[in-house]
Amino acid sequence: MLYLVFTVYPLLRTFYNSLFVLPTVDVEQFVGLENFRLIFTSDSVIWPAVRHTLSWSVCSAFLEIPIAFLLALALYARVPGERVFRLAWFAPMLLSYVVVGPIWQWIYNYDWGPIDVALRFVGLGGVARPWLGNLSTALPALIVVTTWMFVGFNMVVFLAALHSLPGDVIEAAYIDGAGWWRTVGSIMVPLVWPTAAALTVLCVIGKMKQFALVYVMTQGGPLWSTETVATYVIKRAFQWKTVDLGYPSALATLWFLATLAATLLLGLLFQRRAQPESLT
Repeated sequence: MLYLVFTVYPLLRTFYNSLFVLPTVDVEQFVGLENFRLIFTSDSVIWPAVRHTLSWSVCSAFLEIPIAFLLALALYARVPGERVFRLAWFAPMLLSYVVVGPIWQWIYNYDWGPIDVALRFVGLGGVARPWLGNLSTALPALIVVTTWMFVGFNMVVFLAALHSLPGDVIEAAYIDGAGWWRTVGSIMVPLVWPTAAALTVLCVIGKMKQFALVYVMTQGGPLWSTETVATYVIKRAFQWKTVDLGYPSALATLWFLATLAATLLLGLLFQRRAQPESLT
């Protein structure tokens, strides 16, 4: 019942609202697909927002998954201080965006942030810049933050997958003369591939609905350079003076379908990639 009330009904209601102009709760004007036509023909903000969101999703997947796997390998190999590293790498996942946002705003501060202070100290003051206020660095700066936050979660999942690997297979590889990296590349990576596939899908889905961090740190600025689809939908629905819930509902409907299509496509790609491994 909770799922129906808080997930299914809002989803269906959003689909329904997308076909109307809704200046108030009690007044609705049916316009059919007009809202969707306006999205594709006259909205100059949505397409940069789509580009930013897709870039965020792709870059995060290419950063988080490999880094998390390498960290999991380090813990699996029992590097000195593994318990401290395990806690330190996972701890950011326990923080909320409301806490993480101000922390990284301080880190990125141009005048006294640790990054720019360190750059000036080593003689690279020309590289220092207001990372969140620069059009070319604002979005990458946010991608770094989400990578820092979620790589620990992916690491824990990878570590669980590594510990579940059959020990006799790995031991047989060592007996046959395979070194550590050969064992990792030829045995561990193929065996944890389904885990990597699942984490990649979760990473892409999570970044395609990214809202809270942007709202806390940049609110889509500067000049829309960090605007995502989620933040744009919220602004059109509750902050702009358009007084219409129909158009943002159409935006949300299209993005839901795009996210669903991306999820299904990634599932098919990873399934095809896994089939040859299962046959061998």
